[in-house]
Amino acid sequence: MSLQPSKVTNFSRDAFKKIISVPILSVDVSKINMSKIVKNMKPFLLKMQKFRSIKDGTFYLNPEIVKEFSHLPVTELKNEGINEDSFSYQDLELNYDNWRADELVKAIIPDGIEPATSYSIIGHIIHLNLKDELLPYKLDIAQIYLDKIPNCRTVVNKTQNIDNTFRNFQMELLKGEPVYEVQVKENGINFEFDFSSVYWNPRLSTEHERIVKMLRPNDFLYDVFAGIGPFSIPAAKKRVNVLANDLNPHSFKWLQHNVTKNKVGHYVKIFNRDGRDFILNEVRENLLERIEKQENDPVDYSIHITMNLPALATEFLDAFVGLLKDNEKNIKSSKSIPTPICHCYCFVKGTDDPKEMAKKLAEEHIGFELKYGDNLKEISFVRNVAPNKDMMRVDLLLTSDILFNIISNKRSNDSSYNDDIEIPAKKACNFEKEKF
Repeated sequence: MSLQPSKVTNFSRDAFKKIISVPILSVDVSKINMSKIVKNMKPFLLKMQKFRSIKDGTFYLNPEIVKEFSHLPVTELKNEGINEDSFSYQDLELNYDNWRADELVKAIIPDGIEPATSYSIIGHIIHLNLKDELLPYKLDIAQIYLDKIPNCRTVVNKTQNIDNTFRNFQMELLKGEPVYEVQVKENGINFEFDFSSVYWNPRLSTEHERIVKMLRPNDFLYDVFAGIGPFSIPAAKKRVNVLANDLNPHSFKWLQHNVTKNKVGHYVKIFNRDGRDFILNEVRENLLERIEKQENDPVDYSIHITMNLPALATEFLDAFVGLLKDNEKNIKSSKSIPTPICHCYCFVKGTDDPKEMAKKLAEEHIGFELKYGDNLKEISFVRNVAPNKDMMRVDLLLTSDILFNIISNKRSNDSSYNDDIEIPAKKACNFEKEKF
């Protein structure tokens, strides 16, 4: 008999009750080496949620593994005086509490519909991303996750509507409390924010950590689309000098809050500007300041720029072209500072070579041919976002050719650079898109 719950058409917790016949092994605990037997029997035990596999000398066994006594470690058992007479079957009632969330969801979804549901845990919130065919069952699915995920108090589902200036993630409350202010911990840093008004994706924690590990004390980080600070704040904890910017006033508010909460205000300057304006003003001024200070008091450091707005970030790359084009003195002096490394994120889809497509997408917008060993450091896969859609990171070196817009090194207009690239129409730069 299957250990999976039976199909349920009308959701209720009682509807999941099920009686199955399971093999058991009954022993006299006073006459055996219990710890030794438990060790030998562990692979054969019935493992269910909120169920004890060993009770008062009775071992409840997995009926999908064990059919008869000979399926057990017979030699070890007989050495302890346990034989076939100790083996039997017993009826056992399973209920809603004994199954995992994914098993229960599968039981309420009709055959022929893929029951797979992806979700993220953000503090006390479960964020579902239900496919259209699962929407008729969304309330029951939400109730299951509310019941089964520890510390969950709120279940929301992503919706497709994006209807405001800041391109915020839209969602609907399915079950639980309409409380969206959460506390999360990522890479050792505590963050607080309102999940309904800012973007947060726990699946990016590894990428955040990967970038922060590149940074050293005294480095500089220009975080163009900072959000609530998953790059900026851990960087500042390492005594990196950070300029963090976000257009969304809610993100800006929580960025301020988290800078204060984590006591890194000495290392972080925050801005509430459009990304392009931030590059053309704050980034430019800080680079010029670095040039001047480096000439007078040379120090060893690196400069990094993060642009985590993958749906749109490449369209801001042209802001770096000619950013320092003032006079000949700046061209020569700029060589005294390290070449800034720009970590630009983008989406690519429908390709067998996502790295090449990401490279061409960056080239299209920055207007320079990108070459390894020159102005291209690395192209990395970040994560799969959807079928045939990947998030990539292009690490560009903002060389003097780019920062001073030296024409002779610009990208060729050869039409081959446009092959297989879907270039989005230019959008007003005061529109922010969601980060993934």
